[in-house]
Amino acid sequence: MDVLVQGVGDFRFTEPDAIRAWMRERKRREFVDKTLTAAEAVRRFVADRDYVSFDFSSFTRGPLVLIREIIRQQRRNLWYCAKFTLMESTLLVAAGCCSRIDVGFMGLGETLNREVEEGRVKVTEWTNGTLTLRHLAGGMGVPFLPTRALLGSDTLTYSGAKVVRDPFGGKPVALVPALNPDVGLIHVHQADIYGNARCFGPGVSPLETAMASRKVIISADEIIDHDDIRKDPGKTTIPYYMVDAVVYAPFGAYPGGVPGLYEMDFEHFAEYHTLERQGQLKTYLDKYIDSVASDQEMLEQRVGLARLNELRRRATIREGYR
Repeated sequence: MDVLVQGVGDFRFTEPDAIRAWMRERKRREFVDKTLTAAEAVRRFVADRDYVSFDFSSFTRGPLVLIREIIRQQRRNLWYCAKFTLMESTLLVAAGCCSRIDVGFMGLGETLNREVEEGRVKVTEWTNGTLTLRHLAGGMGVPFLPTRALLGSDTLTYSGAKVVRDPFGGKPVALVPALNPDVGLIHVHQADIYGNARCFGPGVSPLETAMASRKVIISADEIIDHDDIRKDPGKTTIPYYMVDAVVYAPFGAYPGGVPGLYEMDFEHFAEYHTLERQGQLKTYLDKYIDSVASDQEMLEQRVGLARLNELRRRATIREGYR
C-alpha cells in the first residue's frame, strides 16, 4: 500500500508474533489466588521505563490507588497512555515518574504545560478511539487497524498514524499501529481472587487494555466469591487468564467516583486544582501520597470515614450497577 501521509509522533510497537508468543508462554490458565496489596502489585509488575496504560479517568473508575502507589514507589521514565485523563498525568509528571505521554484527552494545567514546553515530557497525540483501536489491534495480534477517525484533523500530524490508499475502495484511510503495553491498570466494581472482573456503567477500553497488556493489575472495590461469577458469567468484563494481580481497594478510584457505589469528591478536586494553579503540587503529593504508607492510611487519615460515607450517600443512582 502506498503511504500518502504520516504523522511525526513517536509510537510504541511490538512485533505481533513476539507478543503472541509472550502471552502464550507467560499467561497462566490455572485458577490461582492473585490477590496482592497495591504496594506488592506495583513492586512486582511495574518497572522503570515501562509503558503503562489504563482504562478510565480520575473522575470515573480510574485506577487512582495504583497511580498513587506508582508515585510512592518512585518509578521513573514511564511512557503513559492517557486515553482519558485529568489529574493522573499531571501527578505522574509532577512526581517525576513520567517522561512520555500518548494522549487521547488530557486535562491540562501550568505544571504539565511547562514540562512539555521545556522538553522534559514528550507528547504524541491520538484520540480516545484510536488509542482503543491500537489496544484492540494489540489484543488481536495484528500489526494495525484502519480508521477514518484521524482524517481531516491535525491530530493526525502529531500522531504516529499513516494514511494509505484503501486497496478496496481507493480512498484514503488511516492506519494506527498495534499497541501492547507493559502494564495495564484497571479499576473495577467487582472481582474474584482469580481475576475475573466486572465493570458496570461507562468505560473507555477495559477489555481491550487487558487483552493487549503483557501484565494486568486489577484493583477492585469489592472482592466477590468465585461462585457468584459462575452463576452469572455474562457480567464478566475481563476473564481471569488476562489478569496477573488483584488488589482489594475500597474507594480505590478516590477522589473519583465509581458508578453506583460512590460519587467523586468535588471538594478534593477543588483543593487539587487550587494547589496546581498556585504551583504547589508538592504540597498535594506530600499530603496524599508521600506522607502516608498506603492508600488505606490516606483514606483514614486524610479523608475520613464521614466524608467517605457522604460520597456513598451522594451516589443515588444504583440500578444496573450490581
